[in-house]
Amino acid sequence: MSSLSVSRETNALCWRAQRGNRSQEHTGASGAVASYAIAMGIHGLAKLIADQAPSAIKENDFKSYFGRKIAIDASMSIYQFLIAVRQDGNVLQNEDGETTSHLMGMFYRTIRMLDSGIKPVYVFDGKPPQLKSGELAKRGEKRAEAEKLLEQAQEAGEQENIDKFSKRLVKAPCEAEASCAALVKAGKVYATATEDMDGLTFGTEVLLRHLTASEAKYCTCSAWPLLAPHTKLPIQEFHFSRILQEIGLTHQQFIDLCILLGCDYCGTIKGIGPKRAIDLIKQHGSIEEILENIDPAKHPAPEDWLYKEARGLFLEPEVVDCSSVELKWSEPDEDGLVQFMCTEKQFSEDRIRNGCKKIMKSRQGSTQGRLDSFFTVTGSLSSKRKEPDLKGSAKKKLKTSATAGRFKKGK
Repeated sequence: MSSLSVSRETNALCWRAQRGNRSQEHTGASGAVASYAIAMGIHGLAKLIADQAPSAIKENDFKSYFGRKIAIDASMSIYQFLIAVRQDGNVLQNEDGETTSHLMGMFYRTIRMLDSGIKPVYVFDGKPPQLKSGELAKRGEKRAEAEKLLEQAQEAGEQENIDKFSKRLVKAPCEAEASCAALVKAGKVYATATEDMDGLTFGTEVLLRHLTASEAKYCTCSAWPLLAPHTKLPIQEFHFSRILQEIGLTHQQFIDLCILLGCDYCGTIKGIGPKRAIDLIKQHGSIEEILENIDPAKHPAPEDWLYKEARGLFLEPEVVDCSSVELKWSEPDEDGLVQFMCTEKQFSEDRIRNGCKKIMKSRQGSTQGRLDSFFTVTGSLSSKRKEPDLKGSAKKKLKTSATAGRFKKGK
């Protein structure tokens, strides 16, 4: 599997967070596990972009990313599996009671990407910024409430509520998207793959949604129906420079817009929704000017509002040092995978070894590069063909020929 060379401390922090999680899912009549698309980060940003800058969004299928290096928000990807996987109505665990759904899910998802020629770069979270402590405290309160409601639902045998409140207990840390964006800006990878729209606020030039949730087909056995969702989700490709161009904002103004919409780092001004927020940013240019020109009685800002600090985190986040990152996709450590996945986590050895064979096979067929990797775009192309600069009789002859051709009857 591919990896990003980050500190052992960062990986350990993320791994400890994963091990404490619980998972849930919704299974349809066909037995296939439904795929959950989690939208986090900036409230309502995807819809606002679709309304205000529709040409900045393209829809592609999975195979169109052949040969691309993609930075993937690992925590978001793991979170999808933690809330989406059960077997026979029960959470998938090993004999020691450890949740293991995300391990097999990530294993097969990685195989699928490699088989399609995608080179995934999993980026894990580090320590969240101190500014996020208020938001984390709120989540802690909601988690405690969900635990209480889950206990009541279990005592009453209410399966629907058990599923609902169990999902609320799954933790989903962030901040990896900032490093993903940095890797894109440094030219190390093509895009950031995440459901969290924060990636755009951090300035990733290309953001992919649904890359890790669309049309997976690898696991079709009855014991592992995951990755066979009911419907195909087209991959949405957001282009940041086009968004700014169409809406008419600078990067900093876009950040202020995202803060007004609602982010993980601070509160919002009361009574200002998406449409009003974008109108105010276009009219006044910054949150400071907006605060000077709105009625504080009708639209009060949060007490001790830390919008400047939030803006600073988006503009200059603490990210991986891209100059020291060397991306390399080597052969899978088959014995290491068997030891971890089979000996420690009790998965089928046949499945893990067969998965390793698929990875090796994908490596043999992934040497072909993308055609566009051989070219560099140096300027814009006009859709209109430039006419030759002719004079005198030559110009008259060309005009006569064009006119005749326009009205010539076909045979």
